[in-house]
Amino acid sequence: MQLSANWLAQLPLPTVTAATPVSGGDINQAFRLTTAEGPYFLLVQPQTPASFYTHEVAGLHALSQAVNVPDVIGTGTIDGDAYLLLEFLETGTGSQYQLGQAVARVHQVTAPKFGFDQDNLVAKLPKHNQWQSDWTTFYLQQRLDPLVQRAQAHHLWNAHREREYQRVRQAIITENQGRKIVPALLHGDLWAGNYLFTAEGTPTLIDPDTLYGDREFDLAMTTIFGGFDGDFYKGYQDAYPLDTGYADRLPHYQLYYLLAHLNLFGETYGEAVDVTLSRG
Repeated sequence: MQLSANWLAQLPLPTVTAATPVSGGDINQAFRLTTAEGPYFLLVQPQTPASFYTHEVAGLHALSQAVNVPDVIGTGTIDGDAYLLLEFLETGTGSQYQLGQAVARVHQVTAPKFGFDQDNLVAKLPKHNQWQSDWTTFYLQQRLDPLVQRAQAHHLWNAHREREYQRVRQAIITENQGRKIVPALLHGDLWAGNYLFTAEGTPTLIDPDTLYGDREFDLAMTTIFGGFDGDFYKGYQDAYPLDTGYADRLPHYQLYYLLAHLNLFGETYGEAVDVTLSRG
């Protein structure tokens, strides 16, 4: 997508002198904007209503209570294209220990129930965030079950996976019956691509898929693809110690992210799903 001078002139900014495409994930088109006031970061979704970015904006505002996030400068539509204009953050290096402490601060923000005010219906795997008083109900009915149903519809499921899934599903119900689970603010997609350190070394979270849920759900994502070292977990534990049995429950939360990847990328993730189901 090329952004015309007329399009850029409609942004709530001083004159934009350059719009340079940058990597912005597989959903948005992303640009670094150059202005007399300095750079900005722009996400665009062509021919899409402004509501496309409602959940992301709400998530950034929620996270900002406890951690550094990019400031939201503006959002709306221009010529039918949805846009989200953010502060541009120059990146540097920082402390994994401090990152762990920052995530712990996020998880100490709580709500009365599990869910979120907005659904996230813009991604390839839509997520319904209706409020629930019970975490197990939310996790099974609004996260795991829909992914299994989608995998079935796309011929990525079989009788063995179904048997194992039903066993794991019951195990989740059983293990959570004796737990006190607090509805914690979660980033929702906490992999290495969604945090950065500013030039000053400040831990910063980006691109949230926010909800209130079991904090162990957020941490499970950090264990799948790397990018978080022992200092991260030490920082987290020092700030907000985890409950006994945390490591034993991880596969039940890793399963969600692996099922998501099975749905997105196919049988490449089939073996990882099978191994995780067998551990559950």
